[in-house]
Amino acid sequence: MHNPVFAERVHAVRQFTRFYTKELGILHERLLSSPYSLAESRVLYELAHRSKCTAKQLATELDLDPGYLSRIIARFARERLVRRERSTEDSRHIYLTLTKKGKSAFLPLNRASSKQVSGILHRLPEPEQSRLVRAMAEVEHALSSQTKSQVKVTFRPHRPGDIGWVIQRHGALYSQEYGWDESFEALVAEIAAQFIKNFDPKRERCWIAELDCEPVGSVFLVRQSDEVAKLRLLLVEPQARGLGIGRRLVDDCIAFARAAGYRRMVLWTQNNLTAARNIYRRAGFRITDEKPQRSFGADLVSETWELDLHT
Repeated sequence: MHNPVFAERVHAVRQFTRFYTKELGILHERLLSSPYSLAESRVLYELAHRSKCTAKQLATELDLDPGYLSRIIARFARERLVRRERSTEDSRHIYLTLTKKGKSAFLPLNRASSKQVSGILHRLPEPEQSRLVRAMAEVEHALSSQTKSQVKVTFRPHRPGDIGWVIQRHGALYSQEYGWDESFEALVAEIAAQFIKNFDPKRERCWIAELDCEPVGSVFLVRQSDEVAKLRLLLVEPQARGLGIGRRLVDDCIAFARAAGYRRMVLWTQNNLTAARNIYRRAGFRITDEKPQRSFGADLVSETWELDLHT
């Protein structure tokens, strides 16, 4: 039986996808005037955001035909953008990683993409920017909840090797996604080193989120004073976003801080970190101070957020 309401919904979705693909220039043969197609650019993105992965994992997660992906990888290998390494633990697995040349090829593409989206957002007033981001999050959640609800994520305390991973991933991700320089990685290294040197397990904690036995997220709760705890270094890998990992990490921090007897929690962030700020706001944090500054090679607006743990 013909359902006119459902037919109208189909029409609306198709109209939106036509608009959005045109807005981002996705129909062009090469993405953002680069030498790469949309599929090739997405493969570069995934490889840039992973320490290692197999072609099978990429084909599954990107829903690409394995033969098509194999041709993309072959091209990247010929151009020395990708390195193939056989696993020392299982010779059947061949891991793919970007070479130094591959990382250099990805960086301008990533910057161009960020610049394109920044241009779109700057056309809108701030309230409309926030409304757009919320609406897009709703779309992603609605379309991905069926499959993502089946994914199992585990959370555990830190162990040897984790702190080095936290430092490396912060440095790499914030450079790739925001163009921040190595001074940010140096700051993360200082914070992480102080955490290890002064670690008080009764009042401090680090959580590591794992997906398929691989770390994909982190957060730290550290003592600032007897009454104040500080949330630091929240991070979620791109391939694990949308699973509620960031929200769970922050919620665990808050629960631990209350149990440890703190009266207040504080955190320091930047106003362009939209996803993290949405998590903090939903958890009940409020902005108490903001200040324009030049940090990490970028013009930023730093923010201090606070949460009263007794409300």
